[in-house]
Amino acid sequence: MQVHIITIGDELLIGQIIDTNSAKMAQLLLEIGAKVTGRTAVGDDHEAIIHALRSATEQADIVLVTGGLGPTKDDVTKKAIADFYEVGFVFHQPTLDRLNQIYERLGKPVTDSVRTQCFMPQNATVLTNKMGSAPGMWFEENGKVLASMPGVPFEMEYLMQHEVLPRLQEKFNALPTAHRTLFTAGEGESTLAEYLKDFEETLPPQVKLAYLPAMARVRLRLTVSDADPVFVEKTLDEKFREMEGLLPPKVIAGYGDDSLESVIGRILKEKNLSLSTAESCTGGYLAHLITSVPGSSAYFMGSVVSYANEVKMNQLGVQESTLREHGAVSEQTVQEMVAGAIRLLGTDVAIATSGIAGPDGGTLEKPVGTVWLAVGNKEQTVTRKLQLSKNRLINIQYSGFSALNLLRLFLLESQ
Repeated sequence: MQVHIITIGDELLIGQIIDTNSAKMAQLLLEIGAKVTGRTAVGDDHEAIIHALRSATEQADIVLVTGGLGPTKDDVTKKAIADFYEVGFVFHQPTLDRLNQIYERLGKPVTDSVRTQCFMPQNATVLTNKMGSAPGMWFEENGKVLASMPGVPFEMEYLMQHEVLPRLQEKFNALPTAHRTLFTAGEGESTLAEYLKDFEETLPPQVKLAYLPAMARVRLRLTVSDADPVFVEKTLDEKFREMEGLLPPKVIAGYGDDSLESVIGRILKEKNLSLSTAESCTGGYLAHLITSVPGSSAYFMGSVVSYANEVKMNQLGVQESTLREHGAVSEQTVQEMVAGAIRLLGTDVAIATSGIAGPDGGTLEKPVGTVWLAVGNKEQTVTRKLQLSKNRLINIQYSGFSALNLLRLFLLESQ
């Protein structure tokens, strides 16, 4: 199955909104053995959309479109698709019935602009969108499929999972495909590739290894596709175990959709430990990551965002002499911040960060991007120095993930 993705909206072309829909659709399509062969971004322009549809249907078996299905005047996708197929519109009463129910619950009237969402191209099969008001649409012509979905990410994802993917699997008899993902942290993509070089070169053609790098972490995804489902599962099990055995144990952080924050949560629960953070340069970002995990209240007690030296001293007990002799961005300061957080918030372990996020504030001795991290308990503390970029947001995010991985390793190595 070859797929071409078209995303529609002026906001995508001017960078006002980042296109996350294409990435999510590609991930979902991979799960059924479909291959994305091209992607196109188009503005809210009738002729440009038709041109993109013509080009995409010439190149691929399946065209997936998102955006431009709302009730406002700039939502022109539906009209462009109708003109592409050279058909008129029909009124879809079930859609109006559903909208009446939705707006009645909201205590709002169904306006004329909302009613426009009930008109569909004559050749469309309507896809019920239970996450929003605009339906999706399914078209088939000359062995080709076109599916149009709203641009709102969670609405698109609902329609992909509940309407589009099942129909594609049924129509195109996709090969049995299975995936397994290893979540790693602490080593970059190039280093992992060196560990797996010989392994990757000897993989059979039915098996693919993908490197999915993100900030301070990399996912390794194995995919097996074959007509024999028994071969798929057996081969995936064997190759995944082989791949895992070639990596240093400390690099392996988790599996599937694991994140550093979720892995740390599990370890803390297993060890019955509590956690706090003392943050300077990360400004609460660490606490945000940790509390993004459901159930984190079982182990996370709180955070002190000690941006000013006065807060470091008055709340965390950092010695004035430490700040005077070594500075706020120093190994000695983050060590005292860890001790202060444990003492103040009564936790078993703590993380501390202090650095120069930028874009200014650096010196020759401590340039922008200099960050000190520390994690520890009442008995011991480990530290790490980072030398990062001049980009403030990247420095904050990288420091956060690096601190979490430092904590992961500390928890695994400590009794």
